[in-house]
Amino acid sequence: MPEILQYEFMRNAILAALFSSIACGIIGSYVVVKKIGFISGGIAHAAFGGIGLGYYLGINPLFGLVPFSLLSAMGIGLLSRKANVSEDTAIGAFWAAGMAIGVIFIGLTPGYAPNLFSYLFGNILTVPSSDLLMILGLDVVIIVSVFLLFKEFLALSFDEEYAEVSGVKTTLVYLLLLGLIALTVVILVRIVGIVMVIALLTIPAAIARRFSRNLLSMMVLASLFSALFCLGGLWISYLLDIASGASIILIAAAVFLAVHLFKGEAGSR
Repeated sequence: MPEILQYEFMRNAILAALFSSIACGIIGSYVVVKKIGFISGGIAHAAFGGIGLGYYLGINPLFGLVPFSLLSAMGIGLLSRKANVSEDTAIGAFWAAGMAIGVIFIGLTPGYAPNLFSYLFGNILTVPSSDLLMILGLDVVIIVSVFLLFKEFLALSFDEEYAEVSGVKTTLVYLLLLGLIALTVVILVRIVGIVMVIALLTIPAAIARRFSRNLLSMMVLASLFSALFCLGGLWISYLLDIASGASIILIAAAVFLAVHLFKGEAGSR
């Protein structure tokens, strides 16, 4: 380990893993409890349009990802809540439209987009210092938002009907939660890519749920699991010279299967 820390790209990768795990654990817990993993995937793929826009404008694609992710989240939420459109239909429409917009913008951009593969499948080893600052800033936004609205998000996640009867503006709180999911997607795209965002957003939280008794402990455990998976996948990718994003997801999936198989056998005895 000490010898790899002499490289700046490895130091950046480790910090990116730790920073992203905070958002992943917090928001992933809400995603798992409320069972909205498919929405997360829809937001992630719709955000591809933002990547295409970033390349077309010649700016950091992350600056295109943020507005596209937020707009996609709001669009999916409003269509499913206000326009009498089923949730899966709204997700499918934004999923396809976002990907199509991204392809068009990339096609209109002169030359070749060399880093496109890393946004689709992730490459934590290419995270620059500027992206670290953005990830850290988004972490702060997520932590402050969850701290201020913890009770509202808790009520929405476990019993939305009771929350509405209690006076909680459930539609507004739901849209805010989708917005935080969108920001988390932006962070995780740099780590595991658009294709595998759903896995890292849900697997650590799903494992943590088996070992926790309340939402707060679930968030803490999910963040720790996410950090371990990211660091473990990073280490394996360095040793074997294989894709970092795929390594992270494979480790997470293996632990997920092991935990649920073991806990299932233990529970049946």
